[in-house]
Amino acid sequence: MDSEISITVNELMKELPLETLYMPNECARIVRSDITRPGLPLTGFFDSFDATRIQIIGLAETKYLNTLNNEERRKHIFDYMEKKPVCVVFSRNIEPDPAFFDAAKEYGVPLLRSSRATSALDAAIVGVLSVALAPSMTQHGVLVEIYGEGVLIIGDSGIGKSETAIELVKRGHRLIADDAVEIKRVSDKTLVGYAPKLIKHYIELRGIGIVDVRRIFGMGAVKETEKIDLVIKLELWERGKQYERLGMDEEYTNIMGIDVSSITIPVKPGRNLAVILEIAAMNHRQKKMGYNTALELEKKIMESASESQINNE
Repeated sequence: MDSEISITVNELMKELPLETLYMPNECARIVRSDITRPGLPLTGFFDSFDATRIQIIGLAETKYLNTLNNEERRKHIFDYMEKKPVCVVFSRNIEPDPAFFDAAKEYGVPLLRSSRATSALDAAIVGVLSVALAPSMTQHGVLVEIYGEGVLIIGDSGIGKSETAIELVKRGHRLIADDAVEIKRVSDKTLVGYAPKLIKHYIELRGIGIVDVRRIFGMGAVKETEKIDLVIKLELWERGKQYERLGMDEEYTNIMGIDVSSITIPVKPGRNLAVILEIAAMNHRQKKMGYNTALELEKKIMESASESQINNE
């Protein structure tokens, strides 16, 4: 997991339609996903001020500054900009006071502008930064989308992960990543996986080599990112080992502090893994919707046993 993740202001602008008002040659990198409205700092109160947060200036801040005379307004703006916030963004196409431009040039602070309302701009920036700055790791495996479920396939090298993935693609499902899956924890409950840029849309098939899934199967066969809903562990079938047969016990795999539902599937000649994974994905989706086949079967067995006991009495 990366100890410190950051993005540049220019990288942020690639994700959001932001207008550049002033951009210094060098500017600080963004390391925080939260933002702030600098109402109090513009009045001269800087206790707990965090310059690493993106600053959003809306109508309230602008109206306050307009209540000051020119000299006071310029002083407050320079005192604020002297703290060198990582970036200042004006919402609603607000025209900044000229003092902002003078201070931005002196202290090297980027000034941006958006046509969005302040609350919508807040949400958009936080959404982008939450993904871009999320803790991440690399997992050996394959990530595919099956019936809308993100399925992470893991297992030893040569177990058949890539071959199963290509069969799933042929059956109409989509590949996200093969061999190496980059995983980001974008919230306390959500993991998102994607492929490293170098191997995006490629899949390795032993005996054939590298295959470009997008070119062979079309754009509909690949996807950029996907939530990880289910982990499927493939392992060689061991004679005498007890495997789950009813699905009563829930199994989980902890990834970056989040428990993800998982299933262990034994592999042996003759098993159609692609079909098994399809059923696993559909069954998992059904559980999320409130229907658990194993529990329903147990309920029927208990009802049948109760009826038999009553009849015997």
